[in-house]
Order: sequence, then C-alpha cells, then structure tokens
Amino acid sequence: MVGDGGPLDICVLSEKSIPHSDILLTALPIGGLSLADGGEADDKIVAVMRDDAVYGNFLDISQCPTALLDHLRQYFLTYKSAPGTTHHKVEITSVYGREEALKVIRASHADYRVKYPELSSLWPKSL
Repeated sequence: MVGDGGPLDICVLSEKSIPHSDILLTALPIGGLSLADGGEADDKIVAVMRDDAVYGNFLDISQCPTALLDHLRQYFLTYKSAPGTTHHKVEITSVYGREEALKVIRASHADYRVKYPELSSLWPKSL
C-alpha cells in the first residue's frame, strides 16, 4: 500500500487541555495505528507529552488502558465523517508499539528529506 503523501500525523496524549495546535512541546512516541484510508496508508503516531502527570510514564502503547485505545480507534475511524465531507473507507490495519513507531518516524523523516532537499542545512545532524 502506498502512503497518502501527507505529513505524518501525531496524537499527543496529555492530561492538559490544549485548545489550539500552534504550540511546541516535547512528545515521546509510544506506538501508532496503521490506517488504510481510501486505499492509502495513513499512519497515526501516538505519543505522550513529556512529564505529563497522567501519561508521562507510558513507554509503550501496550500500557494504555483498553478504553483509551478504543477511544483512539473510534476517533480515527470517524474523524473524516463530518457533515458535508466525502466519506472515505477508513480501516485500522494494526496497532503497533514504540519500536515500530520509531521506524515509521524515521521513514517519514527520510521521505521529507527527499521531498525538500533545499532545507537540508536546517536539519539537525543527529537525526
């Protein structure tokens, strides 16, 4: 399955209410969900906000309560179903742990470097 061509999505778990998305924070990946969205791969990385009072000690998605994983699954299966949108068939093909999430992040980073080589001088050398 080929990727959707979009940026890698990340869902950050936190006990804090964050009302907007234009912030910077330190998040640690703990796993992810592989989605097939309209026949294209669309991974969703799940991370925890560093030092979060509720989720900050999670190291792997396997530590998430079943109810939380069910909520994440339901959200990603339905979030594109808003009124007035074209319905795409979305399917969760797998849930994976931290090590696989890191592989997905590295692959996404490599794809980004190929797509935007002119930005190479801005990238940290350690990645």
